[in-house]
Amino acid sequence: MPNVALGNHYEEFIRTQLESGRYNNASEVVRAGLRLLEDHEAARERWLNDEIPARDDDLIKKPDLGIPAETVRARFEAKRRNDAAKAK
Repeated sequence: MPNVALGNHYEEFIRTQLESGRYNNASEVVRAGLRLLEDHEAARERWLNDEIPARDDDLIKKPDLGIPAETVRARFEAKRRNDAAKAK
């Protein structure tokens, strides 16, 4: 397996994890992160392959469950404005 360049941010994160005593070495920290990524990707696949098609079937059977595109756009725009205002 090739060496991986993590950069200062992740090197410091690993150092902090080691200092906490939770992990014995950097490999344990990286493996823990990879396990989380693996779990996240599996959940994403379930969502894409199972949950989305099921919701699509629900909408086909009951179109009134849907939200009009204009409403969704308005919600996103309101959130964008709110986030921009908070960032100032």
